[in-house]
Amino acid sequence: MTIDFYSRLAVLFLMMLDFCLIVAFISIIPAYIFSAIKESTVNTKLETQKAQPIPLLDQQTLSTINGINSKLKVVENAEKNNFSVSEKVINDIISVKMPGIKITQILYKDDSTTGQKISLEGTAPSREVLLQFSQALADSPNFKNVDLPISNFVKGANIQFSLSLTPA
Repeated sequence: MTIDFYSRLAVLFLMMLDFCLIVAFISIIPAYIFSAIKESTVNTKLETQKAQPIPLLDQQTLSTINGINSKLKVVENAEKNNFSVSEKVINDIISVKMPGIKITQILYKDDSTTGQKISLEGTAPSREVLLQFSQALADSPNFKNVDLPISNFVKGANIQFSLSLTPA
């Protein structure tokens, strides 16, 4: 009787499994058919597009392309002539900085009348250290001109200074 019970249970389990598989198969068939139709449609469109000749560019399109190319060349040339305060300029300033000098601000100015200028602000412990720092910047080949106003030497210690540098 137990063997009969387990065999009926196994048959019932297999019948339920078959039923689930049949339902799953039937529910997948429409999606498969739809995707097969879609694939054939896309393949026929692709084949017709490959068969069509590529149209030649007309005169108006060529002139538009040439105009865009010339504008791009103008922008590229403007970028080449553009000066930017880079890591190199900042490293040049820091490399000649004396131990007592504290730099608080580095500003870049670029206008048509004065040209490119780098303004440097900070504090120096004494006049001598500030003068040595200014001389080190002037001796650097990376700067054409170093302008240290005389007003920076009014105080004797803890001097708030401002320098103007012209990059080379």
